[in-house]
Amino acid sequence: MKKLSVFAVIAISSLSSTIGSVAAESVQTLSGSQIRTKIAGMELTDEVHWRDAYDRDGTLRSYADGKKRVGKWEIEKNELCVYFNDPEDGCYEVSLSGNRIEMKPTGLGLSIDGILQTPTDRN
Repeated sequence: MKKLSVFAVIAISSLSSTIGSVAAESVQTLSGSQIRTKIAGMELTDEVHWRDAYDRDGTLRSYADGKKRVGKWEIEKNELCVYFNDPEDGCYEVSLSGNRIEMKPTGLGLSIDGILQTPTDRN
């Protein structure tokens, strides 16, 4: 009986630490000022195919498939809005979990999910 009790305590302790880790990385929807604080001067990337650099002056530099595009970003209400003068322009609700950002469009379009990091270059 004691062996079973020790096993149960170990299993519960392991489960509790796993739940605690998940709770520490909870998802937080950001307000407009929080978005500006987190994004300005940073880079959002999938670490393989693309990266978007959000300069503090509102310039947005996007690198994907060997091509560079320059647009602008701004905060409107509690959303991050990006503009490249193409159909993909729009505004996003931004959520943060650790260093992971998820951007959900307020209109049509796909969500963007990436890692927020210090820019890899300043070009």
